[in-house]
Amino acid sequence: MILVTGTSGALGGLIHAGLSAVDGLDVTAASSRPGPAGRRVDFDDPRTLATGFAGVDVLVFVSAGFAEDDVVLARHGAVVDAAAAAGVRHVIYTSLAGSGEHTTLALAHRWTEARLAAAPFAVTVLRNGFYAELLAGLALAGAAGGGELTAALGTGRVSVVARADLADVAVRVAAEVGRDLDAGGRSAHAGRTYELEGVAALGGDDLAGLLSVGYRPVTLADARAALAGAPAYQVTHTLSLLANAAAGVLLAGDTDLTALLAAPPRPVRDLIATVFATGTRTPEPI
Repeated sequence: MILVTGTSGALGGLIHAGLSAVDGLDVTAASSRPGPAGRRVDFDDPRTLATGFAGVDVLVFVSAGFAEDDVVLARHGAVVDAAAAAGVRHVIYTSLAGSGEHTTLALAHRWTEARLAAAPFAVTVLRNGFYAELLAGLALAGAAGGGELTAALGTGRVSVVARADLADVAVRVAAEVGRDLDAGGRSAHAGRTYELEGVAALGGDDLAGLLSVGYRPVTLADARAALAGAPAYQVTHTLSLLANAAAGVLLAGDTDLTALLAAPPRPVRDLIATVFATGTRTPEPI
Protein backbone atom coordinates (compact mmCIF):
# COMPACT_ATOMS: atom_id res chain seq x y z
CA MET A 1 0.00 0.00 0.00
CA ILE A 2 1.08 3.56 -0.79
CA LEU A 3 -0.07 6.16 1.74
CA VAL A 4 0.08 9.90 0.93
CA THR A 5 -0.03 12.34 3.85
CA GLY A 6 -1.40 15.86 3.78
CA THR A 7 -3.99 15.10 1.10
CA SER A 8 -6.23 17.95 2.24
CA GLY A 9 -3.42 20.30 1.16
CA ALA A 10 -2.61 21.37 -2.37
CA LEU A 11 0.54 19.29 -2.99
CA GLY A 12 -0.63 16.18 -1.15
CA GLY A 13 -3.97 16.33 -2.92
CA LEU A 14 -2.31 16.48 -6.33
CA ILE A 15 0.00 13.57 -5.49
CA HIS A 16 -2.85 11.42 -4.24
CA ALA A 17 -5.00 12.19 -7.28
CA GLY A 18 -2.13 11.36 -9.62
CA LEU A 19 -1.32 8.06 -7.92
CA SER A 20 -5.01 7.10 -7.81
CA ALA A 21 -5.11 7.40 -11.58
CA VAL A 22 -2.28 4.86 -12.05
CA ASP A 23 -3.50 1.35 -12.74
CA GLY A 24 -2.48 -1.43 -10.39
CA LEU A 25 -1.60 0.65 -7.33
CA ASP A 26 -3.17 0.42 -3.88
CA VAL A 27 -3.25 4.08 -2.80
CA THR A 28 -4.72 5.59 0.35
CA ALA A 29 -5.15 9.23 1.39
CA ALA A 30 -4.17 10.46 4.84
CA SER A 31 -4.98 13.76 6.47
CA SER A 32 -5.89 15.32 9.77
CA ARG A 33 -9.29 15.89 8.11
CA PRO A 34 -9.74 12.73 6.00
CA GLY A 35 -12.59 12.02 3.66
CA PRO A 36 -14.70 8.85 3.94
CA ALA A 37 -12.10 6.67 2.20
CA GLY A 38 -9.04 8.17 3.89
CA ARG A 39 -7.12 7.57 7.10
CA ARG A 40 -6.75 10.08 9.90
CA VAL A 41 -3.09 10.99 10.24
CA ASP A 42 -2.54 14.09 12.35
CA PHE A 43 1.12 15.01 12.84
CA ASP A 44 0.14 16.90 16.01
CA ASP A 45 -1.49 13.76 17.46
CA PRO A 46 1.11 10.96 17.36
CA ARG A 47 -1.51 8.43 18.50
CA THR A 48 -3.05 8.64 15.02
CA LEU A 49 0.24 7.73 13.35
CA ALA A 50 0.43 4.14 14.63
CA THR A 51 -2.98 3.24 13.23
CA GLY A 52 -2.58 5.46 10.18
CA PHE A 53 0.65 3.79 9.07
CA ALA A 54 -0.47 0.20 9.69
CA GLY A 55 0.03 -1.98 6.61
CA VAL A 56 1.79 0.78 4.66
CA ASP A 57 4.67 -0.20 2.39
CA VAL A 58 5.42 3.19 0.80
CA LEU A 59 4.85 6.42 2.71
CA VAL A 60 4.76 9.66 0.71
CA PHE A 61 5.61 12.04 3.55
CA VAL A 62 4.49 15.51 2.51
CA SER A 63 6.26 18.01 4.72
CA ALA A 64 4.41 19.99 7.37
CA GLY A 65 7.27 22.46 7.37
CA PHE A 66 5.59 25.87 7.42
CA ALA A 67 5.41 26.52 11.17
CA GLU A 68 7.72 27.28 14.08
CA ASP A 69 10.81 25.07 13.94
CA ASP A 70 10.14 23.28 17.24
CA VAL A 71 6.65 22.39 16.02
CA VAL A 72 7.96 21.05 12.71
CA LEU A 73 10.71 19.01 14.35
CA ALA A 74 8.21 17.44 16.76
CA ARG A 75 5.83 16.59 13.91
CA HIS A 76 8.47 15.17 11.60
CA GLY A 77 10.26 13.25 14.33
CA ALA A 78 6.99 11.61 15.30
CA VAL A 79 6.37 10.59 11.68
CA VAL A 80 9.81 9.00 11.33
CA ASP A 81 9.45 7.09 14.61
CA ALA A 82 5.94 5.88 13.76
CA ALA A 83 6.91 4.80 10.24
CA ALA A 84 9.79 2.76 11.65
CA ALA A 85 7.57 1.17 14.30
CA ALA A 86 4.88 0.31 11.71
CA GLY A 87 7.36 -1.44 9.43
CA VAL A 88 7.07 0.99 6.51
CA ARG A 89 9.54 -0.16 3.86
CA HIS A 90 10.18 3.05 1.91
CA VAL A 91 9.59 6.74 2.70
CA ILE A 92 9.48 9.47 0.05
CA TYR A 93 9.92 12.89 1.67
CA THR A 94 9.16 16.28 0.11
CA SER A 95 12.00 18.52 1.23
CA LEU A 96 13.49 21.91 0.25
CA ALA A 97 15.70 22.57 -2.78
CA GLY A 98 19.35 23.49 -2.39
CA SER A 99 18.72 27.07 -3.50
CA GLY A 100 16.82 27.58 -0.23
CA GLU A 101 19.76 26.55 1.94
CA HIS A 102 20.20 30.02 3.47
CA THR A 103 16.52 30.53 4.29
CA THR A 104 14.94 29.93 7.67
CA LEU A 105 12.98 27.06 6.10
CA ALA A 106 16.08 24.93 5.58
CA LEU A 107 16.85 23.89 9.16
CA ALA A 108 13.78 21.73 9.72
CA HIS A 109 14.11 20.05 6.32
CA ARG A 110 17.77 19.17 6.69
CA TRP A 111 17.12 17.89 10.24
CA THR A 112 14.33 15.70 8.89
CA GLU A 113 16.54 14.38 6.09
CA ALA A 114 19.14 13.38 8.69
CA ARG A 115 16.51 11.61 10.84
CA LEU A 116 15.24 9.74 7.80
CA ALA A 117 18.75 8.69 6.78
CA ALA A 118 19.24 7.07 10.19
CA ALA A 119 15.93 5.19 10.05
CA PRO A 120 15.61 1.47 9.20
CA PHE A 121 13.65 1.94 5.95
CA ALA A 122 14.70 3.05 2.47
CA VAL A 123 14.38 6.77 1.73
CA THR A 124 14.00 9.01 -1.31
CA VAL A 125 14.24 12.76 -0.82
CA LEU A 126 12.47 15.09 -3.25
CA ARG A 127 14.04 18.51 -2.72
CA ASN A 128 11.28 20.67 -4.13
CA GLY A 129 11.97 24.06 -5.63
CA PHE A 130 9.96 27.14 -4.75
CA TYR A 131 6.45 27.23 -6.14
CA ALA A 132 5.71 29.72 -8.88
CA GLU A 133 2.49 30.26 -6.92
CA LEU A 134 4.58 31.44 -3.95
CA LEU A 135 6.33 34.13 -5.97
CA ALA A 136 2.97 35.32 -7.26
CA GLY A 137 1.68 35.43 -3.70
CA LEU A 138 4.65 37.52 -2.56
CA ALA A 139 3.93 39.95 -5.36
CA LEU A 140 0.23 40.11 -4.48
CA ALA A 141 1.23 41.10 -0.95
CA GLY A 142 2.68 44.28 -2.46
CA ALA A 143 0.74 47.19 -3.85
CA ALA A 144 -0.15 47.04 -7.53
CA GLY A 145 -2.07 50.30 -7.56
CA GLY A 146 -1.00 53.56 -9.11
CA GLY A 147 0.62 51.83 -12.05
CA GLU A 148 3.32 50.01 -10.07
CA LEU A 149 4.12 46.83 -8.19
CA THR A 150 6.03 47.22 -4.94
CA ALA A 151 7.89 44.26 -3.43
CA ALA A 152 11.00 43.67 -1.32
CA LEU A 153 12.66 41.58 -4.01
CA GLY A 154 15.29 44.11 -4.96
CA THR A 155 16.83 43.20 -8.30
CA GLY A 156 17.03 39.51 -7.39
CA ARG A 157 15.43 36.64 -9.23
CA VAL A 158 13.95 33.39 -7.93
CA SER A 159 14.02 30.00 -9.65
CA VAL A 160 10.45 28.70 -9.49
CA VAL A 161 8.52 25.61 -10.55
CA ALA A 162 4.85 24.73 -10.95
CA ARG A 163 3.55 22.80 -7.96
CA ALA A 164 1.83 20.42 -10.37
CA ASP A 165 5.22 19.50 -11.87
CA LEU A 166 6.53 18.61 -8.39
CA ALA A 167 3.43 16.50 -7.83
CA ASP A 168 4.02 14.72 -11.15
CA VAL A 169 7.57 13.82 -10.09
CA ALA A 170 6.33 12.50 -6.75
CA VAL A 171 3.70 10.39 -8.51
CA ARG A 172 6.29 8.88 -10.85
CA VAL A 173 8.75 8.09 -8.06
CA ALA A 174 6.11 6.66 -5.71
CA ALA A 175 4.56 4.51 -8.44
CA GLU A 176 7.94 3.11 -9.46
CA VAL A 177 8.92 2.45 -5.84
CA GLY A 178 5.61 0.65 -5.24
CA ARG A 179 6.05 -1.55 -8.27
CA ASP A 180 9.65 -2.36 -7.36
CA LEU A 181 8.60 -3.44 -3.87
CA ASP A 182 5.71 -5.50 -5.25
CA ALA A 183 8.23 -7.30 -7.47
CA GLY A 184 10.31 -8.09 -4.40
CA GLY A 185 13.21 -5.81 -5.23
CA ARG A 186 14.84 -2.68 -3.82
CA SER A 187 13.90 0.42 -5.78
CA ALA A 188 16.46 2.28 -7.85
CA HIS A 189 15.13 5.42 -6.11
CA ALA A 190 16.27 4.17 -2.69
CA GLY A 191 18.93 6.39 -1.18
CA ARG A 192 18.47 9.05 -3.83
CA THR A 193 18.09 12.80 -3.29
CA TYR A 194 16.60 14.64 -6.26
CA GLU A 195 17.02 18.40 -6.68
CA LEU A 196 13.78 19.60 -8.26
CA GLU A 197 14.70 23.22 -8.92
CA GLY A 198 12.72 25.26 -11.40
CA VAL A 199 14.24 25.96 -14.81
CA ALA A 200 12.90 29.53 -15.01
CA ALA A 201 13.87 32.48 -12.80
CA LEU A 202 11.76 35.61 -12.37
CA GLY A 203 12.21 38.88 -10.51
CA GLY A 204 10.20 41.96 -9.66
CA ASP A 205 10.43 43.40 -13.17
CA ASP A 206 9.09 40.16 -14.66
CA LEU A 207 6.18 40.08 -12.23
CA ALA A 208 5.33 43.71 -12.86
CA GLY A 209 5.40 43.02 -16.59
CA LEU A 210 2.79 40.31 -16.16
CA LEU A 211 0.61 42.89 -14.43
CA SER A 212 1.42 45.54 -17.07
CA VAL A 213 2.65 47.92 -14.37
CA GLY A 214 6.01 49.30 -13.28
CA TYR A 215 8.14 47.80 -10.51
CA ARG A 216 9.45 49.67 -7.46
CA PRO A 217 11.57 47.77 -4.93
CA VAL A 218 10.81 48.46 -1.26
CA THR A 219 12.69 47.62 1.93
CA LEU A 220 12.40 44.63 4.22
CA ALA A 221 11.11 47.02 6.87
CA ASP A 222 8.27 47.94 4.51
CA ALA A 223 7.57 44.25 3.97
CA ARG A 224 7.58 43.60 7.72
CA ALA A 225 5.04 46.38 8.24
CA ALA A 226 2.82 44.90 5.53
CA LEU A 227 2.87 41.56 7.38
CA ALA A 228 1.58 43.04 10.62
CA GLY A 229 -0.93 40.67 12.20
CA ALA A 230 0.38 37.54 10.46
CA PRO A 231 1.63 34.61 12.59
CA ALA A 232 5.18 35.19 13.82
CA TYR A 233 6.61 32.20 11.95
CA GLN A 234 5.02 33.42 8.70
CA VAL A 235 6.65 36.83 9.14
CA THR A 236 10.02 35.18 9.84
CA HIS A 237 9.92 32.84 6.85
CA THR A 238 8.53 35.43 4.44
CA LEU A 239 11.18 38.01 5.31
CA SER A 240 13.86 35.34 5.00
CA LEU A 241 12.62 34.42 1.52
CA LEU A 242 12.52 38.07 0.46
CA ALA A 243 15.99 38.76 1.85
CA ASN A 244 17.44 35.73 0.08
CA ALA A 245 15.70 36.68 -3.15
CA ALA A 246 17.00 40.24 -3.02
CA ALA A 247 20.51 38.90 -2.31
CA GLY A 248 20.30 36.82 -5.48
CA VAL A 249 20.83 33.43 -3.82
CA LEU A 250 17.51 31.78 -4.70
CA LEU A 251 18.75 30.80 -8.14
CA ALA A 252 18.90 27.13 -9.06
CA GLY A 253 22.00 25.17 -9.85
CA ASP A 254 21.61 21.75 -11.42
CA THR A 255 18.14 20.21 -11.46
CA ASP A 256 16.74 16.70 -11.85
CA LEU A 257 13.30 18.07 -12.70
CA THR A 258 13.40 17.72 -16.47
CA ALA A 259 14.78 14.17 -16.32
CA LEU A 260 11.94 13.03 -14.06
CA LEU A 261 9.07 14.73 -15.90
CA ALA A 262 7.40 13.04 -18.85
CA ALA A 263 6.83 16.43 -20.52
CA PRO A 264 8.57 19.83 -20.46
CA PRO A 265 7.97 21.84 -17.27
CA ARG A 266 4.79 23.90 -17.22
CA PRO A 267 5.31 27.55 -18.22
CA VAL A 268 5.58 29.42 -14.93
CA ARG A 269 4.79 32.81 -16.45
CA ASP A 270 1.39 31.53 -17.58
CA LEU A 271 0.77 30.07 -14.13
CA ILE A 272 1.67 33.30 -12.35
CA ALA A 273 -0.49 35.31 -14.74
CA THR A 274 -3.42 33.05 -13.82
CA VAL A 275 -2.76 33.56 -10.10
CA PHE A 276 -2.69 37.32 -10.65
CA ALA A 277 -5.97 37.16 -12.56
CA THR A 278 -7.72 35.23 -9.79
CA GLY A 279 -6.04 36.94 -6.86
CA THR A 280 -5.34 33.56 -5.24
CA ARG A 281 -2.60 33.59 -2.61
CA THR A 282 -0.47 30.62 -1.57
CA PRO A 283 0.87 31.13 1.98
CA GLU A 284 2.90 27.93 2.17
CA PRO A 285 6.18 28.17 0.25
CA ILE A 286 6.79 24.44 -0.29
